[in-house]
Amino acid sequence: MRRKVEVTVYDSDWEFKFQSEAELIKTIFKKEIRAIHHIGSTSIPGLAAKPVIDIMPVVIDIKMVDRFNTEMISLGYEPRGENGLPGRRYFQKGGNQRTHHVHIYEKGSPEITRHLAFRDYLRENEEDAKQYGALKMKLAKQFPFNIDSYIKGKEALVQEIEMKAVEWCKKRHSVQAIQ
Repeated sequence: MRRKVEVTVYDSDWEFKFQSEAELIKTIFKKEIRAIHHIGSTSIPGLAAKPVIDIMPVVIDIKMVDRFNTEMISLGYEPRGENGLPGRRYFQKGGNQRTHHVHIYEKGSPEITRHLAFRDYLRENEEDAKQYGALKMKLAKQFPFNIDSYIKGKEALVQEIEMKAVEWCKKRHSVQAIQ
């Protein structure tokens, strides 16, 4: 079965789904987790999104994460290792009908700042969020069975927003405060 690119209007239940799953993940990683964040489009109220909950645990030691693969499998996750991003551990749940992505980083990783800055910036900047949501809806209709084209179609705008977000975040917060 091919994976369908589906983008829907914001669902207020996404926050509950994040909280529920975060609690399960905390029971596995226990003291290894320093923080756990809801990231991605489902974490931005009002933003259209693929209905997949992105979760970002921050851990003390990234090398320890692989020891928990069996427990993550018991929750329905597929361990994918770094999955193309050095310094990350990635898990996905739901096969072709994905429900959750877990992106784990070690405390201090610049990827943490990037993800949180993007999320927080779009929460505060409605016009950029609307533009991003509209582009995602358009791309999902244009490429309903081509996730690679969908992702490629978003790249330029995502990079533009990320640059704005990181600058915005530097002005508002210290980097350590959001990690």
